[in-house]
Parts: sequence; C-alpha cells; structure tokens
Amino acid sequence: PDRASVGEARDAEELSRRISAFLWEQKEEGRRIFVRRYFYCESVEELAEHFGLSQSKVKSILFRLRNKLRIRLESEGYLYEK
Repeated sequence: PDRASVGEARDAEELSRRISAFLWEQKEEGRRIFVRRYFYCESVEELAEHFGLSQSKVKSILFRLRNKLRIRLESEGYLYEK
C-alpha cells in the first residue's frame, strides 16, 4: 500500500474512535437508536416499534445526536463549518 492509503486508513481509524467515544458519552437509548439506524440500517418505523417510541421522537433523537456529533467533529477539526 502507498503512503496515501496508509494515511487515509489511519485517519479513518481515528475518526471511527472519535465517533465511538462520542456515542459512549450519550444516553444509552440515544446511542442504541443511533447505532441501529446508521450501522444496521434499521428504519425509523422499526426503531420506534422496538423502543416503544413515536416515529417523531425517534427522528428527534437522531436529529439531536447528529447535530451534537457534527459540532464535536467540527471542534476537533474533522469537518468544516459551512
């Protein structure tokens, strides 16, 4: 592998660690919803049924967590503010 691909792999690994650390700081329910939605591709409808929440509540939890994650990653230099 060339140096660029090794560097990219290291960057991806570090980003993955930071996302994981962020998720572990969140409330368990939100973390579980986030992981099932974005890592296991479960629908909002499935999540709402599984957790006994309304679809609106699930969407709200996901929206808030995405925003918190974006802010965290921006502050750590991983994303650029618009």
